[in-house]
Amino acid sequence: MNAIWLMNRLRSMSMAEVAWRVREQVLRAAARRNAGEWERYGALGSRAPQLPGLRSALERASGPIREATRAASGRVLAGDFCALGVAWPRLETDPDFPAHLWTLDPVSGQHWPGVDTFSFDINYKDAPGFGDIKYAWEFHRLQFLQPVAAHYLLSGDKSALDFLDRAINSWFIHNPPYRGIGWNSGIELALRSISLLVVSSCCGDDLSFPTRSRIRQILASHLAWMLRFPSKFSSANNHLVAECAGEFLISLAMPELSGSRGNLAKAQAALEREAGTQILADGVGAEQSPTYGAFTAEFLLLCAKAARDSGRPMDPSLNASLTRFAAFIGWISLADGTTPKIGDDDEGRVLSLAEDENCYPTSVASAICGHLNIPPLGPAPDKVSLRAAVFDSPTIGAAAPSGSKVFDTGGYSVFRGKIAEKPAMVLFDHGPLGYLSIAAHGHADALSWQLFLRDRPVLVDPGTYLYHAGGAWRDWFRSTQAHNTLALGGRDQSTISGAFNWSHKAKAELLEHRREPTALFRASHDGYVKAFRLVHERTLSIASSSIQVTDRLLGSSAPPRVDMIYQLAPGIHAEVEGQHVHLSVAGEPVLRIDFPSDGAVAVLAGQEPPQCGWVSPSFGTKLPSARIVWTAFTCPPSVKTQFHII
Repeated sequence: MNAIWLMNRLRSMSMAEVAWRVREQVLRAAARRNAGEWERYGALGSRAPQLPGLRSALERASGPIREATRAASGRVLAGDFCALGVAWPRLETDPDFPAHLWTLDPVSGQHWPGVDTFSFDINYKDAPGFGDIKYAWEFHRLQFLQPVAAHYLLSGDKSALDFLDRAINSWFIHNPPYRGIGWNSGIELALRSISLLVVSSCCGDDLSFPTRSRIRQILASHLAWMLRFPSKFSSANNHLVAECAGEFLISLAMPELSGSRGNLAKAQAALEREAGTQILADGVGAEQSPTYGAFTAEFLLLCAKAARDSGRPMDPSLNASLTRFAAFIGWISLADGTTPKIGDDDEGRVLSLAEDENCYPTSVASAICGHLNIPPLGPAPDKVSLRAAVFDSPTIGAAAPSGSKVFDTGGYSVFRGKIAEKPAMVLFDHGPLGYLSIAAHGHADALSWQLFLRDRPVLVDPGTYLYHAGGAWRDWFRSTQAHNTLALGGRDQSTISGAFNWSHKAKAELLEHRREPTALFRASHDGYVKAFRLVHERTLSIASSSIQVTDRLLGSSAPPRVDMIYQLAPGIHAEVEGQHVHLSVAGEPVLRIDFPSDGAVAVLAGQEPPQCGWVSPSFGTKLPSARIVWTAFTCPPSVKTQFHII
């Protein structure tokens, strides 16, 4: 384990958390003694566990959803598997799923430790020569079985049933308790449990007796693991919600398990509590990422449906939290159903057709509306999904809202309307860095803003790229220099202290919001007070044909080097003419930026950090894209930048 990482992590912990972490290590050591033993998790009965209402919901699937399910299942049955932008080698699954499928790193072609290695001994956070551990975990989530199971339910295709039997039995044989990479993290166990519950609910007792028995043992062992190693304290983010969802759904589907009634009640109470904590009062996800907010909401939504269908509905406050989240997504969604990138996005899903989803937050928001039987609160996603069938999502979305809206708690201001007679959306970030003491999925993006014209991205957030395998790129995509804000002295507003950890955190606040005669948002952050004794204040003033951005540095000291950054979306060409930058798409002008005369303007694209100029449209991919940097070494206390819409 990296000593610097450990020291930084300890600094983020309370004494109570340190004590818990010590106890956790003792529990892990005890687990080593029983590693590899399935016999400890013999589950009573032989029936296939069922999630209430899931089977009947899928049986009512519309024609387009049935066709999408058939196509997705066909790809999987043909041996095609793709996740996080990477295609696995063709899966040779006849006559069985070989052991090497469960250890393969599809990026490097190497194999992670398997059945011979205690899971907690695997140092996946620092594994040179390997791709990100997330790729291997994605396969272990077994979400590629979901469309196959749904296809069997809807068609009776026996080849699908045979595939499911072989896949589950192989996972069972080659991944015994606490052995290999499938047992490292509770969220992985929760997602795999949900996949198995989908399979079991769709196929029921048509699954072979050995397969049903093994599903029950896997679920029982996963429940025991999640109860034994819960995400607590600074780790109690979406991982905690996932684990509670897994505990709730397993206990609901297998009431004969010892302690299931108590586990069910405890998990339900935790889900109801976390719904109001991890979805803020204004609907913004506490982790400062629309996709992580959607991920959390989908766990909550699946549990809410199962609870309602079992006759023990969740507290109404959980539904209220989900509704607020759907309304927030409606405000920031574009006409094609996509949403701006903010913070981290690892493309995690709960229900899946094992294919790319470009509109995940809007799909979850639509599912919320379907489940609660309320009108859509924003655009519809661009394609159907398994999720849409389960929650009876509306097939038609609503028109985008208009005007300006402030999400006070989450820290976003949104303008939607016309600028120079062109539909425009402006998204201004003045929220907290992230959630809990480590702010794991936040980026140093205080007072950054994004611009969309005619529902096309122009000024954007750079995205995520990679997690554990990202190295310097992980730090770059989270840095202040990568976002549309000011960087002072080449330093970040908040201090990175690990791939999922921050030490010093900037605090931002909205100071003023006006709707008339022009929309105006004014906010500040203190991220540079400690280093430079300066507060950054930014005002966005939106007029009929332009946007004026006023940046002020408030304090008694002289500003260090100032970099004003604007990251452009891929496909946008930037041409510098003195202090002006002309932006165009395919030769058509879209925007002119007039920078202050006090500094120099440069356009960069495709360089290595710290110059850069990259956008990550999806996990694991990065594209060179123009990045504009205005630099001043003797910056006045206040500068104005004008954005003329063309």
